[in-house]
Amino acid sequence: MSGPSDARGPAATPALSFGGVAQSYERGRPTYPVEAVTWAVGARPASVLELGAGTGKLTAVLAGLGHDVFATDPDEKMLDILSAKLPEVRCTVGTAEQIPTGDGLYDVVVVGQAFHWFDHQAALPEIVRVLRPGGHLACLWNERDERIPWVRRLGELIGQQEQGPDPTTILDDSAMFSAVETTTFRHWQTVDRVSVQDLVLSRSNIAVLPEAERERKRAEVLAFYDDYGRGMDGMQLPYNCVGFRAAVLPHARAGLAPTGADQSTGRSAGPATGDGLAPRTNTAHRLPRVVTDPDDGPDSDMLLIDFR
Repeated sequence: MSGPSDARGPAATPALSFGGVAQSYERGRPTYPVEAVTWAVGARPASVLELGAGTGKLTAVLAGLGHDVFATDPDEKMLDILSAKLPEVRCTVGTAEQIPTGDGLYDVVVVGQAFHWFDHQAALPEIVRVLRPGGHLACLWNERDERIPWVRRLGELIGQQEQGPDPTTILDDSAMFSAVETTTFRHWQTVDRVSVQDLVLSRSNIAVLPEAERERKRAEVLAFYDDYGRGMDGMQLPYNCVGFRAAVLPHARAGLAPTGADQSTGRSAGPATGDGLAPRTNTAHRLPRVVTDPDDGPDSDMLLIDFR
């Protein structure tokens, strides 16, 4: 989770820097086009686990399309915003490396703008574990179209994307997933004099800077916007939403120990919390976080419930 904001920035680690700039993230970051989300998840209502859900940018589109979404994020402050705007969506604190749910419950695992933060060696077996047979992983990534000169100049000011978005090599090397399919969807975000400042402040490379440097960078971007001459009317910032999806291979789960297996049948018992939990509507009512006891061996069926 993010630490408290101070003169050195909201957090020392980029991956955990977003909680201190959660409001800026919500106001400044783009959404995801419906067409991209439909491609990633499918047209029919599905059971979807979202990793790195943040403030719910992608979650809102998923829920709007009728999918049953369980959202997770390592940062409490990001989930506060998600819950406030999407009170019907279940969510809890959790990481991709230790997903807080039982085995084989989801048709799709989706990740928006977060796959690069994962410890992939630990996260990929967890993703395989929670997917149903025939399930798949989908990753979406919004990239500014910097072929356009003024967009390229903006990118130079605020910094490039944290890391490359393409998970293909990682998924191929894991031998757990089918060949990765990819496609791109064009969309635009309207930014104005206020939201362009939030866009820069929400960047992880900016969030970790000392306060004086963050303010200097904000002022540079604001001056750039004002020079562009659009004022409060806003301008259209072009994005390419790049999608990746790959299905779990049939053999991938063979070597995974179930988190809640019935020792007499070998079947997964599912999450200790059940699938009928009430939605999280505020931070005082957190869904249980289900974790396997790491000291109990690979054949253990013991679960620990950590109420956060």
